[in-house]
Amino acid sequence: MAEHPNVLLISTDHWPASFFGCAGHPSIQTPTLDQIAANGIRFTNSYAECPVCIPARRTLMTGTTPRTHGDRVFSERMPMPKVPTMAQTFRNAGYQAYAVGKLHVYPQRDRIGFDEVILDEEGRQFYGVVDDYELFLGDQGYAGRFFEHAMSNNEYSYRPWFFPEELHATNWASNQICRILKRKDPTRPAFWFLSYRHPHPPLLPVQQYLDMYRDMGIDLDDPFYGGWTDMEDPCFSLQVDFDRGSKMSPEQIRGARLAFYALCTHIDHQLRIVIGTLREECLLDNTIICFTSDHGEMLGNHGMWAKRLFYENSANIPMLLMGVKGDKRVGHHLTDDRLVGWQDVMPTLLDLCGINIPDTVEGQSMLSNSTRDYFYGECDEGLRATRMIHNGRYKLIYYSAGNCSLLFDLQEDPKELVNLANSDDHQEILTDLQSKLISELYGGDEDWVQNGKLVGLPNKAFKIGPNRTLTSQRGAHWPPPPTSDIPQMEWYSSDDD
Repeated sequence: MAEHPNVLLISTDHWPASFFGCAGHPSIQTPTLDQIAANGIRFTNSYAECPVCIPARRTLMTGTTPRTHGDRVFSERMPMPKVPTMAQTFRNAGYQAYAVGKLHVYPQRDRIGFDEVILDEEGRQFYGVVDDYELFLGDQGYAGRFFEHAMSNNEYSYRPWFFPEELHATNWASNQICRILKRKDPTRPAFWFLSYRHPHPPLLPVQQYLDMYRDMGIDLDDPFYGGWTDMEDPCFSLQVDFDRGSKMSPEQIRGARLAFYALCTHIDHQLRIVIGTLREECLLDNTIICFTSDHGEMLGNHGMWAKRLFYENSANIPMLLMGVKGDKRVGHHLTDDRLVGWQDVMPTLLDLCGINIPDTVEGQSMLSNSTRDYFYGECDEGLRATRMIHNGRYKLIYYSAGNCSLLFDLQEDPKELVNLANSDDHQEILTDLQSKLISELYGGDEDWVQNGKLVGLPNKAFKIGPNRTLTSQRGAHWPPPPTSDIPQMEWYSSDDD
């Protein structure tokens, strides 16, 4: 067993697939991840089945789609489905399995098959758990002080990190996984899951990384806007999404983008310590490394922010795979443009380790010869429901409220600047993708179809409601707050919520 390959699965939160130097991004600095990509395969058409944290992580850890695992919204108190998880499958094969960082399951101390989880849940103490990162801060004399920065977990104010750098969540997660690497049982292979909380807001980069971008004289790229964003009568969901960034000035947008890039580069540099530890422990040559993210981040493009969207910056996610030394199945300096998703991570890693893939897994190994005719994505229900069909070149984004279709040719228009849904030359493609979408609908979505055609739901004007939690603002965490059964209010609260 000791000769079987180890696996290091690295996930971030809010990292778009385009945010690498090797992907041609004009501003972001990612030297470590660029080298990992060069050491293996970069999958360029990797997508989130549901681009929001909890549903995505259920897909990652079970290899199943939202239709199977039951969440396409953000069901914070839904337990994991009763299917074999990735961690448990590795353990059943004789592996030791450890996780560090954000797991995002309920109950929070559910290990979902891991031997141990060292947890960072972004201060969700209202579910009854003080996570290990907050315990660490308390041990260092900073108990309950993390949210003194007064930045929210779901909005785009920003400020520099205000404690010593070694207390930053990115450093903490890196140091914790390094300790676990050093404690490996030498007689057994290991599966490690390193789940960074950033670059998810709050945007709190270390000052040195802000300075690095400024000192290097890097010209930050500006947001881009498709012509379709000027539509006269946007559907309900687009009204919500456009409203979110409508009050941000160009200076605020630039600052948020700079802070976000700084958080990404901080992670990139911290990964050097992790890889260095693997090397010094004589584990690197026999370790498979996969880097990915639950979803991306719009970061002002098309006037939108955050996730829950199927535009490229939100739905197209990183997927870097590096094999063990000399592994010809993975190779090096490769790109692969097949349609893949988070349902494929579990079967790919198990395949590389020679472990039987559970029958419950719906994804497929990314090293097989299988290809998809199309990729289906879904997020939210009711007035906020949005769906995606991607055939490898053309992408259909569909909003139920307002029966709104947007069609993009990603080969000719990778930034999705031109909506082709009303183009006479593209009606056959639109009809084909809509037909594929209809074939995927379930759980009440079938009501959007009449006589074989999409009719959706009536549109409705969005009226902004109160944001009483200041976008899920956290409070003083010492003493720990009581467990609460009151659902947290979404930032877009309206009469329909």
